[in-house]
Amino acid sequence: MLNYFTTVALPFMAAVAIPSAIATTLTPSPKVEEPPKVSIKTEIAPEKPKEKRLICKGCNNNESYTLSFFQNEGILDKNALATIMGNIKQESMFVPNICEGGARIPYSSCGGGYGLIQWTSANRYYGLGKFAYSYGGSPSALDTQLRYLTNETQWIRIENKMKTPGKSINQYMNYTYSWIGWGIHGNRTRYAYDYAKRFISIEV
Repeated sequence: MLNYFTTVALPFMAAVAIPSAIATTLTPSPKVEEPPKVSIKTEIAPEKPKEKRLICKGCNNNESYTLSFFQNEGILDKNALATIMGNIKQESMFVPNICEGGARIPYSSCGGGYGLIQWTSANRYYGLGKFAYSYGGSPSALDTQLRYLTNETQWIRIENKMKTPGKSINQYMNYTYSWIGWGIHGNRTRYAYDYAKRFISIEV
């Protein structure tokens, strides 16, 4: 009897052991948790507010540059800008290297009555040359003359008046007399009204 149970027990135990081993191999591995997702905030720059600018229909490069220059200087009223433009056209037709009488020559060859607003008196004419020498640029160049113009005492005296909106062209024209000091009025007022009609407001 002992032998019988001994020989039978071994196969039975082996038969039980096999499913146990298989069950061990089929046990699912523990889950690996993914790291938490990190949200990255991207800041969006606020949209730059648009501003209104005046451009001049049919104007040449010098006229357009001058119009933009004075707007950058803070002159924003249409009539004020038109008045400035009308005066410059009367004086020089926006030709920076023009000498009194109409000759297109370098600054050093003129001696007076030169440039955008025909700087005639010695202190204003030679002041242009000194300004160009001190700050760089040619005294015969448009940009140099515009920078000199807005640094002159004559301009500074009327600058705030030209920055004040809501005046008529005739009112602004009265202010510009002490700036230009014209001897002949000419067509400057007519030119100013013409510019005012040609100005177009855009958003940039």
